[in-house]
Order: sequence, then C-alpha cells, then structure tokens
Amino acid sequence: MQIQAAVAFEAHSPFVLRSVTIETPRDDEVLVRVVGVGLCHTDLVARDQFIPVPLPAVLGHEGSGVVELVGSAVTKVKPGDRVVMSFSSCGRCARCQEHLPSYCGQFRGLNLSGARPDGSSGLSLEGRAVSANFFGQSSFASHALTYERNLVRIDDADAPLELLGPLGCGFQTGAGGVMRALACPPGSTIAIFGGGPVGMSAVMGAVIQACASIILVEPIAARRDLALELGATHVVDPGDGDGDVAAAIRAILPGGVDFAFETSGRVAVAEAALAALSGHGLLGLVGVPARREDSLSVNLTAAVSAGLRIHGIVEGDSDLDGFIPQLVALRKAGRFPIDRLIKTFPLAQINEAVAAQARGDFVKAVLLP
Repeated sequence: MQIQAAVAFEAHSPFVLRSVTIETPRDDEVLVRVVGVGLCHTDLVARDQFIPVPLPAVLGHEGSGVVELVGSAVTKVKPGDRVVMSFSSCGRCARCQEHLPSYCGQFRGLNLSGARPDGSSGLSLEGRAVSANFFGQSSFASHALTYERNLVRIDDADAPLELLGPLGCGFQTGAGGVMRALACPPGSTIAIFGGGPVGMSAVMGAVIQACASIILVEPIAARRDLALELGATHVVDPGDGDGDVAAAIRAILPGGVDFAFETSGRVAVAEAALAALSGHGLLGLVGVPARREDSLSVNLTAAVSAGLRIHGIVEGDSDLDGFIPQLVALRKAGRFPIDRLIKTFPLAQINEAVAAQARGDFVKAVLLP
C-alpha cells in the first residue's frame, strides 16, 4: 500500500514528504492509520545522527490513530480501535516483568535500530528499504506498522485522539518522572529545569502530586507565565542576575529542594540542579545531551555528606497500559491540560513546525497527516 511519510534523508536537513510503500502487517504486527503525531526532540537527534538510525528513515514515535488491520497473532486490539502508540519492549525480560518496560533489556534494538528484530523494514521507497520501526512505529506518516505491546487502547470516545500521541513519550516522561520515578510525596518541593513539553508535563505532574513548592527554571517568558497558570508556585529566569540558578532557588527555599528534574540534557544545568538539592535530595535526569561524551561532575564529599541521589529516567517509568489511561482520565478531569501546550500543523508542514518549536513559539507541535 502507498502511504505518505516525512522522510529524513540527511542529517541537519529538512524532512521531505514522499510516497512510500508499507507492507501488509505480519502475524505480530498492527497497521494503524495515524491521526496525529507529536514532534519530539528525540526525532530530531535521530535525524541528526546522535542516535545513529541509518538514513533515509521515517521517524516519529508519538503517534495516535485508528487500527486498520491486525496480524493473525494479535489479540489486544482489533480494527476500529482508537490507540496511542508508544515504545517497544520485549515483555519477557526481568525489567518488563517488573512492569518497567522502558528499561527492557532489548530496548535499543527494538526502538532505535531502524529495523524489525530480524533486520528488515516494513517501508520502502522506489523499491529500496527505508529505515523504519522507530520506537516500534515510525509514525511521521499517514500509516504505521506497530506491535500490540506498543499500543494503548483509548476507550474514551470523547478524548481528542489526534492530540494524545505525545502521551506515548514526552508527556508521560515528564508526568511519569515526577509521579512515578521520583514519586514526589504531597508537601514536597521540586525544581524543574526546562519548560518544554517534558518540563511542562512535569509541572502538571507536580501539581497532581500536591507538591508544596514547584519551581520552573526556564528562559522563555511566555513559558514561565504558562507554568504559573498551570500551577507552578515560582519561576526562575536563568538569565537574571549573575546566572547562579542554584542560588536563585535557595533564595526561594533556603534549604534547597527535595527533588530536581532536569530536562535539557545540558551539563551546566544538571550541575545547577544538583547544587539546588537539600540533604538526601534526588535529581532526576531525562534530558538527552548534545554529545555522547558529556559527563556530570559530582563532588564526592558533598554527595556523600549530603546523601545526594541521582536517578536516570526513561519514559517516566511508565507501564503504558496503566499510566497512559490515567493521564487521559486526568486530562478529562481538567487536571492534566495538555491542550494548552499543543499547536497543530499538517504533516506536510513538518519543517515549519520544527523551526517554530525551536523558537519557542509554543510548547509542543503535533502533526496531522
């Protein structure tokens, strides 16, 4: 079948909308008609080869849509089901058995190789294979081949399906980072570094957790204002004064914060987050660094004497079938207002969306095939 897809041909170059061929689902695969797909930083670092997915490739990993066909071995979903697509996991390893699929022992091969487990691709362009299977979906397209473990059925018929795709990555990473990985208790204090999709969903997650103080560190004024409307108690402009963000946070909370959540992947920001912690404080790291060799410098004496803790977090420790429906229900109740973060673009305008999101014109772009 011929479908439309945004293809990445070269690093640091625009996506190109092309007609590509998609295979009929295999026994364990599901064909989904994509109705919306979030634009995530991870897609861009894959295009630009920080994640070395072979190019050309169809990326996209925050898709939502409607099931059209299922393979003979699929039992979880059926044609007509409304679904959110998320990451792949094997379902058999120790972490999967602990309901922590984002730490699956096969995560890299299943999500980042650009191919099925057998090395093949379900997409081709003019007779030549194109890298696909990105996060088990490659949803920068009108249709995607995926797997039942990737899929979460959305039973709420009133939920705006086209806006729910980012729950499969960015929004669950931020909210889950605070609600599940850090598990911030009521009355605790947190500083969130970066007001992008992950950081803003972390702010909303901290409100849900009833944190007493929620500080967002973000250079864009409009995002700071939005964070306050969403429930942040304080905001910090990292460009103010001498730029000592940890000192600015300690001016608000002299003892430091119980939790820090770093979304930018920048070493200096992570070090500032660490310096803002109180005794036995916990730093959650979710940001993808610009270079593989980037390392966090930790003073061992300070870390030991203060009991500081560092926790790397993937996909918000989400268990998919439990957490994504929880977020859908919270949105319906008005407690997780993702609609306020999103601006939609036709898939054909993906490059305009990339540029506008990078400028900070809005928080999250969602592409509509």
